[in-house]
Parts: sequence; structure tokens; C-alpha cells
Amino acid sequence: MGLFAKDINTMDDLFLHVVQDIYYAEQQIKKALPDMIAKATNRELTAALKNHLEETQKQVSRLEQVFDLLGQKAKAASCPAIDGIIKEANEIAGEVSDKQVLDAALIAAAQAVEHYEITRYGTLIAWAEELDKEAVAKLLTTTLNEEKAADRKLSSIAEKKVNLKAAR
Repeated sequence: MGLFAKDINTMDDLFLHVVQDIYYAEQQIKKALPDMIAKATNRELTAALKNHLEETQKQVSRLEQVFDLLGQKAKAASCPAIDGIIKEANEIAGEVSDKQVLDAALIAAAQAVEHYEITRYGTLIAWAEELDKEAVAKLLTTTLNEEKAADRKLSSIAEKKVNLKAAR
């Protein structure tokens, strides 16, 4: 089902579909992170990815709370965007033989994922507020803040060490 499927008739329908989309995305991210962790060689990057894996597990649980608040069963809707981002990350990581460059590639891939999540959560929060779903907006805001913090952490790791080593 694409984003503009014919069974989306109301803002509530659209909201639910995008919640299902990000639920799927978080599950795919949870599956992809262990491989990224295994490939990372920079200790700070490895620690950041491990921390984000733990956060992602909490984010999945938080989305399940959102489904409960919406009176819906937790259900994932296929998300071609996250599938593409993860596929591209795996392809690039598979092509890089220099470990320093691989770390830079992993950060770029992780940030692509973070940026996708930030856009989705930001949209969902705005919609939740419009639809008077304040408890849902609060849960989603917690996750959005975690995603933004993860993105800042990845930028810091890249700018302080990883990019410099990769460029040598």
C-alpha cells in the first residue's frame, strides 16, 4: 500500500498509516543496527550505535503505546523509503575496504536513517496536535528528541575523529 492508497480518506486514516509506516521503519532499523555495530571500528561510533539500538527498542514500545491510545492493533505498513535507505547503506558498506572510510560511510548511512525518522516524527507530532491527540504527541516528541540527539552525536563523532581519519 502506497502513501496515497484509496483507503486513506480522513486525516485520522493518514495519521494511522504514517504511524504504521514509522513502526515498520523502526523494526527494520532494529534489524539493521547490529550489522552496522559489527562493522564499525571507531569505539565511540560503536557505542553510539549500540545506544541507539537500545533507544530504538524503546521507540518501538512507545509506538505500541501510540497504537493503544489510538484504539488500534500495532501493525506495520511497508515503508519503501527506509528499505531503500538501508539497502543503500548495506551496498555502500559492502564496497568499502578501508576501515576508516567504512566508519564514515556508516555514519552517513545512520544519519540518512535519522533524518528520515526526524521528518516522520515531526510530521506526526504536528498532525497529532491538530487532531487533539496530545498524549500521542507527547510520546512522539520523546522519540523525536532522541532521534535529534542521535543525529547530533553522529555529527560530533564524524567531525571530531572519523572524517579526519577517513580523509587521510
